[in-house]
Amino acid sequence: MTSKKALLIGGSGFVGQEIAVQLASLGYVTIVPTRRASSARDLWVLPQLRVVEADIHDEKVLHQLCAQLSPQDVVINLVGILHDQPASPYGKRFAKNHVELPRKIIAAMKQAGIKRYLHMSALGADSQGPSMYQRSKGDGERLVQGSQLDWTIFRPSVIFGEKDSFINLFASLQKLAPLMPLAGASAKFQPVYVKDVASAFVQSIDLRSTIHQVCHLVGPKTYTLAELVRFAGIKAGSSRAIIPIPRALGYIQAWVLEHLPGSTLMSRDNIASMKVDNILSTSDENSLVRDFGISPQALEVLLK
Repeated sequence: MTSKKALLIGGSGFVGQEIAVQLASLGYVTIVPTRRASSARDLWVLPQLRVVEADIHDEKVLHQLCAQLSPQDVVINLVGILHDQPASPYGKRFAKNHVELPRKIIAAMKQAGIKRYLHMSALGADSQGPSMYQRSKGDGERLVQGSQLDWTIFRPSVIFGEKDSFINLFASLQKLAPLMPLAGASAKFQPVYVKDVASAFVQSIDLRSTIHQVCHLVGPKTYTLAELVRFAGIKAGSSRAIIPIPRALGYIQAWVLEHLPGSTLMSRDNIASMKVDNILSTSDENSLVRDFGISPQALEVLLK
């Protein structure tokens, strides 16, 4: 068992909770900062895990958190958002979470003498990409790569699991609507299982071969968006007819959804992201297999 510590930023989220469980099984002392301790309620039972109410965007707070670690410890950043207001090259929220936060984390780590940094990016991250999300993720990667830390960047396709916000979103929509008009129906994805992603993160902490590497994490199968939506309906027992719609009409649909009260279900930027298939390129390898010896689970594991 190890006595090392991990600062798990974004640890109260979907992927973070799975990583926290795996870190606990290895004996890590894990610090999870969050604005509200109640959002990490499911983690309270884990041994040697401390939930700290903190604003991670406050540079002083980040320095205080990193000061609790030793140089041999690890910082893991999982923070990411999916929606923002249109702007060039991206909106203020994307800049805050995907670019400025990594910059602040890097500075705090350097001051504390911590070298090991694991960074959650996304498949398709590209400073010149078609969407604000992709451009901001790409700029975040560039900061990390120039940091002189012992970094590893992870680029997963869409991540699925029992509590994901992707499959469950389309499952919920099909319980409410008699039909599913769908923009980007032919866009391709290679969804990856949350437990596989978490295992890759945890294994990489001490796997020196992953230092200064970009790890692509994908599942074993490729699906179109229409196939994913159909799967979600089957899983929920409320499958609906899918009506593919042109991209231009999809932008109008997304604009309407952006302006409805409550959390955004789909944005114009999401439609823009789907101009590029979210699958492993022919020039890359699946790091789950190559680097971590993991046989990735397919989406159908959710039906077992």
